[in-house]
Amino acid sequence: MSGKLFVQAIIKVISGVLLIGVLLFLPAGTFSYWNGWLLMGILFVPMIVAGFVMMKKAPELLQKRLNAKEEQSEQKTVVILSGLMFLAAFIVAGLNFRFGWIVLPSWSAYAATAVFLLGYVLYAEVLRENAYLSRTVEVQEDQKVIDTGLYGVVRHPMYMSTFLLFLSMPLVLGSVISFVIMLVYIPIIAKRIRNEEQVLEEGLAGYSDYKKRVKYKVIPLIW
Repeated sequence: MSGKLFVQAIIKVISGVLLIGVLLFLPAGTFSYWNGWLLMGILFVPMIVAGFVMMKKAPELLQKRLNAKEEQSEQKTVVILSGLMFLAAFIVAGLNFRFGWIVLPSWSAYAATAVFLLGYVLYAEVLRENAYLSRTVEVQEDQKVIDTGLYGVVRHPMYMSTFLLFLSMPLVLGSVISFVIMLVYIPIIAKRIRNEEQVLEEGLAGYSDYKKRVKYKVIPLIW
């Protein structure tokens, strides 16, 4: 285990906890926002566990994901739009709790938590199946087409898992308005996928044939 990698991962987690904590609890005006604590728990506890597992079994993949930076201008735009989407959704969720705009029953948050954890399980499976998985759109040296497991069902199972994660987050937070904001993720990710598939077709041998075999991009029988 690399000490430098461990420190880098811990700094990332602490930074994430502080940032999301500010975005949720400051607008809520209280630390008694229980939905916020619920999201923080289901988001960061599995993340920390997965980080330790990756650090032990796949440190190169962890390093790659921690240091990834988009090089393509089109994808930089996607990253910026996604950041603004999360910013708005979290702040609005806190304000919704503070002012009681639309109050959802507690069971809806727990149901959304189950969906969120399912998304995490699928995300972990994608990481296990694809050693080339990166946070950036790129073709890596010696990369091969992965067409087994979830990749035999949809071409972008990582985005399938993030759909479950991102669209369940606002409901865990108890905010219908934030859910509507997070729907912006659909056109954002559609834009990313178009660019990603263009890059893969141009640089990854066999990807065009893979597209013919696996028809759906993200959601089986739908998209």
